[in-house]
Amino acid sequence: MKEREKQQSIEDKRLKELKTVRKMIEIYCKGQHRRKSGDLCESCAELMHYAEARVERCPHMEEKTFCAMCKTHCYAPTYRERIKEVMRYSGPRMLWIHPIMTIRHILLGKGLLK
Repeated sequence: MKEREKQQSIEDKRLKELKTVRKMIEIYCKGQHRRKSGDLCESCAELMHYAEARVERCPHMEEKTFCAMCKTHCYAPTYRERIKEVMRYSGPRMLWIHPIMTIRHILLGKGLLK
């Protein structure tokens, strides 16, 4: 039963990470590309699809906090730059739009939450 709980915990973590990335890309797309909330432009939808693929295949999901802190950078350089741009734009805005998600992300980064 322990193994099953562990797998569920990893899956929950994966889903939370995807939800956070999705929200950040939505904020970026809405602000930079003037899209409606939740309606991604082609470029942002492609970035989200790429991020989903990376998170789904992440071998370090169990022990890592989030991608920026990971020992293995699995994003290709162009995607890494794009996601950094999204994070720089969306990060400060997340506190106002999704405060609980933002606080959780900060606590994860500091190792105060699993």
